[in-house]
Amino acid sequence: MTIVTEAAVNGGEPTHSPSGLRVIDIVRIAYAEGLVAGDAMGIPPIGREGLSEAVNFCADRACDRAGAHCQGCRLAVDAAGIKTLDAFLGQFSAVTAADTGLTLAPAGSLPALTVPSLDHLAKSWSGEEVFYLARRVHRRMVKEANPRAKQMAGGVEGEGPIVLLVRPQMADNIGMVARAMANFGLEELRLVEPRDGWPNEKARAAASGANYVIDQATAYPDLKQAVGDLHWVCATTARQRHMDKPLLSPAQAAAELLRRIEDGQRCAILFGPERQGLENDDVALADAVVMAPVNPRFASLNLAQAVLLLGYEWLKTAQLGTLGRVTPKEVEMQAGPRPKGGPLATKDELIGLFDHLEGELDDAGFLKPPEKRASMVRNIRTLIQRMEPSEQEVRTLRGIVAALTYAHKRRDRQP
Repeated sequence: MTIVTEAAVNGGEPTHSPSGLRVIDIVRIAYAEGLVAGDAMGIPPIGREGLSEAVNFCADRACDRAGAHCQGCRLAVDAAGIKTLDAFLGQFSAVTAADTGLTLAPAGSLPALTVPSLDHLAKSWSGEEVFYLARRVHRRMVKEANPRAKQMAGGVEGEGPIVLLVRPQMADNIGMVARAMANFGLEELRLVEPRDGWPNEKARAAASGANYVIDQATAYPDLKQAVGDLHWVCATTARQRHMDKPLLSPAQAAAELLRRIEDGQRCAILFGPERQGLENDDVALADAVVMAPVNPRFASLNLAQAVLLLGYEWLKTAQLGTLGRVTPKEVEMQAGPRPKGGPLATKDELIGLFDHLEGELDDAGFLKPPEKRASMVRNIRTLIQRMEPSEQEVRTLRGIVAALTYAHKRRDRQP
């Protein structure tokens, strides 16, 4: 099975062969319906193998290298150099709004376009960041093989604490919260009385690609309704509330959230308004209070920072994260002194480097006086071995020695 981009197939869009399904459609369905979607897509079904190939193609942005992009993806608009709505409309022979029947006739070269409404077009013309969805699906594939992930809430994908923002004042801050949530695997966002209303396009713009969090966010008229279906809630604060509730650090709160979620409970973390945080009546509805270790003279965190701090502790405790991003070409990293690189050099390869370097240093008169040569050689060998160089690094070092030696000898030969 392959992904083809020939102009004759779907106008040159990346397409899965032999099913004929567009990559963008496969990614959207897999994101919405889960990893089993491949078993029902196409005739015959593309299966997990075909789904994985399409998702990886999109997640890795292989379309950029192929020079063929899916229509409806932001990358297609970027590749075409389209910067404005006017330029986008100018591509089409006609544009019709279905709700009013209004038709524009820019006389472009592309076939006529029909949209639900001009308002919808104004908000969506630049396209969807589909490769973000593909990377999300790819992470699900990685997590599927993680036994810890399968333990979470009976194996429910994406289960984690709900982030609950109480009376947030700025839509931009909601978007930045969504981005922080996406960084650390938190997916469900609830809003209580957002000042700027909901939904809000400013939040989407500030989310920097975490649109799936924004799209699924729900708004509530008051906190009681927002927590009605939950079992356990913790409230974040920098001020002492003098309430008889457990006081937890972010790490302790993450551990308690994990224990309860694994037990099947639905949990949330409350965050207050930007100006002064949660009110006492809000905290009274919580089961525990969370306070972070901060500089006592400057204890206030902005909203996204607070969510990021708790999100980091959650992902670390749940052991569901990876060091850095994971894509089809970037595997999961492990902490340590050699997080990446080729195999370590063998002792034979190191000895070859030592002999080469020491021979040239002898010729250059560096290893003098004779009675100190042995200790100088040992120091040089210890320095190099402390690096734990790879095979490639040893070859590079020998190349450096050879190049410097050649340059020095060539200068000596010149009159």
